[in-house]
Amino acid sequence: MNIKVLLEKMIEVGASDLHIKPGIPPVVRVNGKLQRTNFPAPTPREMEEVARKILTPLQREKFESTREVDFAFGVTGLARFRANFYVQRSSIVMVFRHVPVTIKRVEELTLPPVITELALRPRGLILVTGTVGSGKSTTLAAMLSAVNQNLNASIITIEDPIEFLHRDDKSIVNQREVGSDTASFHEALRHILRQDPNVIMVGEIRDAETMEIALKAADTGHLVLSTLHTVDAPQTINRIISFFPPHHHQEIRYLLASTLQAVISQRLVRRADGAGRVPAVEVLVTTGTVRECIVNPDKTPLLHQVMREGVTTHQMQTFDQALMKLYQDGIITLDDALRASSKPHELTLRLKGIQATSDQSWKSFESAVEEPAGTNRK
Repeated sequence: MNIKVLLEKMIEVGASDLHIKPGIPPVVRVNGKLQRTNFPAPTPREMEEVARKILTPLQREKFESTREVDFAFGVTGLARFRANFYVQRSSIVMVFRHVPVTIKRVEELTLPPVITELALRPRGLILVTGTVGSGKSTTLAAMLSAVNQNLNASIITIEDPIEFLHRDDKSIVNQREVGSDTASFHEALRHILRQDPNVIMVGEIRDAETMEIALKAADTGHLVLSTLHTVDAPQTINRIISFFPPHHHQEIRYLLASTLQAVISQRLVRRADGAGRVPAVEVLVTTGTVRECIVNPDKTPLLHQVMREGVTTHQMQTFDQALMKLYQDGIITLDDALRASSKPHELTLRLKGIQATSDQSWKSFESAVEEPAGTNRK
């Protein structure tokens, strides 16, 4: 098995991921769908040989002890990849994800313009959320790039592993990888405030300790960017609170309300023209009303309504409002919009022009032309 040839094929077909396991032909994920290639199925021995060639001694030692390892590497003249090796039924399985060498700007990713404004804020916590493969790392890289190109700042990232490579521009950027540059997210964050950062990027918040340090860093005047595996903004608030024991919940709510700047949640939806996928983005920007919803657990469920009504004044939007705009612009189909929707029934009614007369929050997203419920416009 020639792993370089497989990676070249992955890039050629525009795949985001490559799955290799013994016994079946390698599989690529293109626009979210898995497709088998015409390459022969590798044997367990071939998988072991590839692992021996790719892994460094330190990575090999970790893989042998834990039976799984995350890392990133570059292939000269081809691309950069994030990889995960693990074991199933005593055989090695490999997953490779393509990491573009060039970091796209916020506007190139068709993300809401407010995301650039948020990235340039001087302090606070900004979270990018979504499921695995929803483009969180790409959005985070675009935000860091905006800081790097526009501000004179010291940026420190803690990643596992390092994916996008940032070169110094107006800012200086130091990227630290868990396992090789630091022992853990916790250890890196414990010392990071002595390293004179203006902006801190934590690749992923996985536990209470990391979250607590991130909140305190944001509270002491730093801009902290990170990701969470949550599906929308209200769930993100609840997930953060759930990291901590019940007797600390109210304290964390006050700390979160004072430090949170925004929650950016996203889902990738297939383009109607078949040319890849486009992000549908929900944006929660912290206002006085949002702070009140965070502090008071009885009001947290109202965040969805606050986002829907904050379109004009604060550039907020819900997933369904974002999907409505993408559909009205002909970028996605109705079927895919409904499939990605948080409330497909409500979105269908909106498309048919059914709404409360007092509700003007959808006005900028809706077309004057009513669409039948079964329309599948491309």
